Amino acid sequence: MKVVSTTKAFGGVQGVYRHASAATGTDMTFAVFVPPHDAGARLPVVWYLSGLTCTHANVTDKGEYRRACAELGLVFVAPDTSPRGEGVADDPAYDMGQGAGFYVDATQEPWAAHYRMWTCLTDELPAVLAREFPVDTARQAITGHSMGGHGALTIGLSLPDRYRSVSAFAPIAAPSQVPWGEKALGGYLGPDRAAWRKHDAVALIEDGARVPELLVDIGDADPFLAEQLRPELLQDACAEAAIDLTLRIQPGYDHSYNFISTFMADHLHWHAERLR
Repeated sequence: MKVVSTTKAFGGVQGVYRHASAATGTDMTFAVFVPPHDAGARLPVVWYLSGLTCTHANVTDKGEYRRACAELGLVFVAPDTSPRGEGVADDPAYDMGQGAGFYVDATQEPWAAHYRMWTCLTDELPAVLAREFPVDTARQAITGHSMGGHGALTIGLSLPDRYRSVSAFAPIAAPSQVPWGEKALGGYLGPDRAAWRKHDAVALIEDGARVPELLVDIGDADPFLAEQLRPELLQDACAEAAIDLTLRIQPGYDHSYNFISTFMADHLHWHAERLR
């Protein structure tokens, strides 16, 4: 692991780091905030997955999580959204390629060589985190925004024994049924829609995946609400599966980090209660 930068914030350390990923075949950048803590302490961790076009820097610059994490004693981890660099396949559109990895292991060319974000984030990076930072791997939570909300829901539903709590900001709840998801899952995983189901939160729930509860916030002024996010599909699936979904439609809020930063502390307090 290489240290890119560190700086003090709220008594803790905000760092940016880089590790060589065997999954992606590239160096992967990620950010970690470690709150002030006693020597030898192992701290609960919240993973935050970012949305389309984002890097780790979007939430570190605009997410306003550090004060709450320092008060609650939470490590906050923000990975990148895709492999990057020379030789890594890309697409001129914002919703495919670099910055748009969709948290899957691609099986289709030209993506399969590097776009293995599922393995990177569920296998490699947790090992780096456990080795290099004062984290308690028995106390993990996951959240994310938009494409990252999709990632948080699908990873959390797929690994319910790892994550004690799962939340999301404006997630792509049913990517198999919306344009963003159909394009990305078709491109990365191929035309067989059966292969998409393990990367679709609604389909996972329909197929038997369970967590005790979910917290989801979406703004009613979000321009992607009706066409891309489809929270009503998640609501119906959770009702059918008896998953306790707290779905909060926030009046006047859009899809931006102004929305995320407003409710970030709510989510962190909610996770902290379940990580005690």
